[in-house]
Amino acid sequence: MRKLLSTTVLSVSLTLGAVSLATTSLQANPVAQTKQQSGTVINLAGKQRMLTQKMSKEALFIAKGVSVDANKASLAKTVALFDKTLKGLVAGDESLGLPATTNADILAQLKVVTDLWIPFKDAVEKGDLAAINKQNIPLLKNMNKAVGMYTKASGSTLDPKMAKVINLAGKQRMLSQKMTKELLLVANGIDADANGANAKKTVALFGSTLKELDAGCKNDEIKAQFAVVAKTLAEYQPIVEKLDISDEALATAEKLNIPLLKESNKAVQMLNTSIK
Repeated sequence: MRKLLSTTVLSVSLTLGAVSLATTSLQANPVAQTKQQSGTVINLAGKQRMLTQKMSKEALFIAKGVSVDANKASLAKTVALFDKTLKGLVAGDESLGLPATTNADILAQLKVVTDLWIPFKDAVEKGDLAAINKQNIPLLKNMNKAVGMYTKASGSTLDPKMAKVINLAGKQRMLSQKMTKELLLVANGIDADANGANAKKTVALFGSTLKELDAGCKNDEIKAQFAVVAKTLAEYQPIVEKLDISDEALATAEKLNIPLLKESNKAVQMLNTSIK
């Protein structure tokens, strides 16, 4: 199958052995983090969930012939960012504001994620839509498990309620891309019935979670940002609910899914900044 991207562009080092996992994992107790660091870790680990869906979506847009050059460029960046962040979660990355993970259980889970990431990256590189359809959810679920572990481990420094809110708000970013991916799987004729049903569930979950976040928010600026997200969702939701895969609808989906992602991400950043 024709490769979506050159191996040169997508050449990323996936060997976390260079990070010396064996040595790091011996540190059973995590080094104390500040509240801001804990918030950043949960935020960026949560963002990884979104990236699994975003790169899947970009590969599917390419296969459908929608804005091929732009989606190829975006896909290369998404793959590189996922890899950089994964390594940063393990070993630390100053440019991302990530401290090294020293919790042995979380490191073991990140190794599971890495083992899933290697073949998934290959599937994305080759444009293997069947493999992408099969492999993206296990990668997503195991990354989500790592996020949950980070959230639990942050209890000593970060208010558990705030950790939960950052996690939930961060999950919205993923859902924005997941619903688009599922719509595009339908458009590409891949498990159309199952993916159509999943798309409807995903957009419904996004809406219900947004209402939950808004109801529990006491910060007027963040509530205003949730309102921006809700407005963008209202434009996009009918396309997903109707499973409209016409050329016009897919063009609109491409136009709206990134603003929905960006506005959701802005809300997460505001929450993270509000930590005291």
